Amino acid sequence: MKSSQDGGVAEPRGRGRVAELESEIAKLRQENAQLRQRAGGIAALESENEQLRRRAQQQGGIHEVLPVVVTTAVDLSRLDTSLVTQISSFLGTARELLSLALACKSFGWRQPVSTLNWSLVEEVARQTVCSRATDAEMSSLPRYVSGSTTWLSILHRYEHLLMFDVLLGSYIEHRNGDRTAVCATGDILVSTAVSGSYVMSLGAHYAEFLITGRPYIGIARPMPGLNACAYQEEEFSFIGDDFLYPDFRAQRTDDWGDSDVHACEFNCGDGAMILTDWDDEEIDDDWEGRESCRSGDTVGMLLNLDRGTLTVYRNNRRLGVIKDGLSGPYCWHVSLVNRPLVTDEVSIKRGTLPNSDREARN
Repeated sequence: MKSSQDGGVAEPRGRGRVAELESEIAKLRQENAQLRQRAGGIAALESENEQLRRRAQQQGGIHEVLPVVVTTAVDLSRLDTSLVTQISSFLGTARELLSLALACKSFGWRQPVSTLNWSLVEEVARQTVCSRATDAEMSSLPRYVSGSTTWLSILHRYEHLLMFDVLLGSYIEHRNGDRTAVCATGDILVSTAVSGSYVMSLGAHYAEFLITGRPYIGIARPMPGLNACAYQEEEFSFIGDDFLYPDFRAQRTDDWGDSDVHACEFNCGDGAMILTDWDDEEIDDDWEGRESCRSGDTVGMLLNLDRGTLTVYRNNRRLGVIKDGLSGPYCWHVSLVNRPLVTDEVSIKRGTLPNSDREARN
């Protein structure tokens, strides 16, 4: 021991250094305990993974587990094609699948291992269409033809199944460029919009029309040979214009069948039904369930070609059958007028039939 200048006793040499070392040892022990804890968690995960591997092998599943490799690239050839297809199916839309095809040739190029020589994107598009579209909708979609029609284009068409792609007359236009919505323009004259690419020839089809004003909504025969440009300087209607009837009859094909109902409309203004065989017209203003509609209403139309009926709904409430005995192909159409106090407008979309009436589709 050594005396200090003030007469006290100094600490033994090295005691301060010992205290520092003991503090460092304590810290190392704490860090070691944390590492052991982490190691225990990793060991538990490895044990669980091993159990899952054994269970999968026992169930006849994965026999060879891919090693975990941290890399910036993925070797897709090492992944099961069905797994990649399943993951890609969550993209859903044609635009997203097109982006995927353009992003990587492994997705967009045809796969030699595929019996149909489709690309991954094509297979996902095919599965999406076939799982979502009804038999009736499939009948109205383009057919897959290798080299000319792709499943991606069919999916895109399915996503835009209902739209007004044909405008007849000079007093109608798409609203704000939206091909699912039309509005009347100009004078107090009638013009017509047709969903011409959606031809209904079998099964049940349900569509909803959001209306403004007092439009006419109904069905008419598909007439792809009708020159729409020839009617751009005048009014146009499938019913009531005798001068146009010869043009319509000239478009007749054998698949129109035996029904002489070539156009049928529901008058939203007074609830009457109007039909024609393109010789004469017939008006039924007393059909059971007749009811007028107002701006803002949603008019539902169910064409059931298995039963040959056309049924009308108002705001998801069934009004009744306005015509039976229908057969052959039809397209949805609306006829609009620009009136002094209100302009007719209509938008179309696929609808879900009210629960109480879904059996009508069978």
